[in-house]
Amino acid sequence: MPKPDLSALIAEAGGRHRTATEFVEATLRTAILTGRLAGGTPLRQEDLAASFGVSRMPVREALRQLEAQALLDFVPHKGAVVTEISAGDAADIYAIRLALEPAVLERSIPHLSEADFARADDLIAEMDAEQDPGRMGELNRRFHMTLYGAAGRPKLIALTESHLASFDRYLRFQLAAKGRSHLSQDDHRGMLEAARRGDTKAAITILRRHLDTAADTIAAFFAGQG
Repeated sequence: MPKPDLSALIAEAGGRHRTATEFVEATLRTAILTGRLAGGTPLRQEDLAASFGVSRMPVREALRQLEAQALLDFVPHKGAVVTEISAGDAADIYAIRLALEPAVLERSIPHLSEADFARADDLIAEMDAEQDPGRMGELNRRFHMTLYGAAGRPKLIALTESHLASFDRYLRFQLAAKGRSHLSQDDHRGMLEAARRGDTKAAITILRRHLDTAADTIAAFFAGQG
């Protein structure tokens, strides 16, 4: 695969960043989220350092940050590679979430405490104020896991969290494409209030609707990308 041409992106990014690491990370992140760096593209440290006119140290740190955001994978004998996403993979993740999350929520609700409800409330407020897509994924995962964490089934909880983490990168792509304003917190608030009342059936109904809507939205996103 040919080396990615980052010259236009680097020029567009300009000098708005405080450090070389921020400059490299933000430029690559934009390129990945907008599809200008396609899934499967290798990102070699020496090539990136030359393109950005920096040493390899900030490049290495930027790549680590992008890996933490699930935008890159480190592949043996290849190094950093842009994560590949697809409509089929997204549909699989949602199917798994629909199988797991109602089950873990049902087990968790009877054991949730007022401290759990307060923490979930705080996370909704943080999501309302958050503009960074990477941070939104983390907050969304923490909100859901706050409601699921009292299920008393450690392996089920860990499996659920793993698939929520897999979903993060799709949320980031969606946010990058459509912006923060299109996301609604109504389902999160509804789930929380139903859980507070101990109304497990209502909470699960809202959760299923929440996941179905999200699955339809990401499918439409991919359809729009061709």
